[in-house]
Amino acid sequence: MFAFAQRHGALPARSFLMRAGAIASAVLIAACQPIGQAGTGSQSGQMIDPSEPVTVSLLAPGGSGNANLDWLSRSLKNAARMAAADAQGAQIDLRIYDTGGDAAQAVARASEGADAGAKIVLGPLFAESANAVGNAMAQRNINVMTFSNNADVAGGNVFVVGSTFANVADRLVSYGVRNGKRRILSVSENDVAGQVGARAIETAAARNGATLAGKVTHPVSITGIDGVAPQIAQAAQSGQIDAIFMTANNQAVLPYLTEKLAAAGVTSQVTQFMGLTRWDEPNSRLELPQLQGGWFAIPDTTRKAQFEARYRAAYGEAPHELAGLAYDGVAAIAANIRAGKRDAVASSGLTQRAGFSGVNGAFRFRPDGTNQRAMAVATIRGNQLVILDPAPSRFGRGAGF
Repeated sequence: MFAFAQRHGALPARSFLMRAGAIASAVLIAACQPIGQAGTGSQSGQMIDPSEPVTVSLLAPGGSGNANLDWLSRSLKNAARMAAADAQGAQIDLRIYDTGGDAAQAVARASEGADAGAKIVLGPLFAESANAVGNAMAQRNINVMTFSNNADVAGGNVFVVGSTFANVADRLVSYGVRNGKRRILSVSENDVAGQVGARAIETAAARNGATLAGKVTHPVSITGIDGVAPQIAQAAQSGQIDAIFMTANNQAVLPYLTEKLAAAGVTSQVTQFMGLTRWDEPNSRLELPQLQGGWFAIPDTTRKAQFEARYRAAYGEAPHELAGLAYDGVAAIAANIRAGKRDAVASSGLTQRAGFSGVNGAFRFRPDGTNQRAMAVATIRGNQLVILDPAPSRFGRGAGF
């Protein structure tokens, strides 16, 4: 879901799609492919002395030679340092290791950190690396909090910090059902990420009492989208569906697909558009007429804005959009330590029902290693981002952070 290549200059959808149309979504979540570990919910992880410093290993994708990944790596490191400095009442001994975005290096660095006394691993970023590190650290009873948003690697000693497709789909379908959008047409790419997203939409529909009225899958190409656009338009104009839920993982797909639908007379004013990805990034998308009125999910805007302002003041640049994941991970650990929990980094401590308060809003880990994040429902109106339903500040009645 998170597009590491998403900060291109504004290019016409057609020309960009011609250049990137056949490229799979691997660079978006780096193997959003099911390679994972079955979640058992059993106890895992180290016990700690909350009165003593707790060593945390951070695995960042620095040293890859990719400018965008190096920026992301720098942002993750700086955000983790901020959270450690903010951890009043808890002592975090943060050890940082570069992995180059490589699974073998990630395992080597994680092992190095474990040898140095790490009680938990924060990172790595990519799903393949998270799976490998999780297997290696399981032998040492050390939990791993990966920045990946791929729920397929969750389980056992691996906890996913990134916002998952399931989080977004559940939030939007739930909101849609409450607003009369019960019959949903799923539209997804035929790559791995698109199909994972499609499964999330289908599951969310079943969980929230909606009806999956149909599924359309298309290749990531101009001809692929051209081939299915008439079918989607016909379904919308039939009156048999209330919403079109698009995965649109490849960043060129969303502008082009919605442009084709608008040309056929289908917009959110006809049939509600929903999106599994951020429709407000890059910022130039806010001006696209065919995206006006579409629904998508975003983190708590107030907390994230405060974090970004602090980050800019401290480091003289904007943080990568995923930087807050590192802050949230360290902050969760610190909150448990501050509460005096010996199981602060063990699964029983990480999966506390009340959850944690992070820069991306409230979140909590489930026993199966996945997470639940409180998200806002947003739209674009008059070329501006508008919040339709704010992110909840807590989970359930009586929950606190």
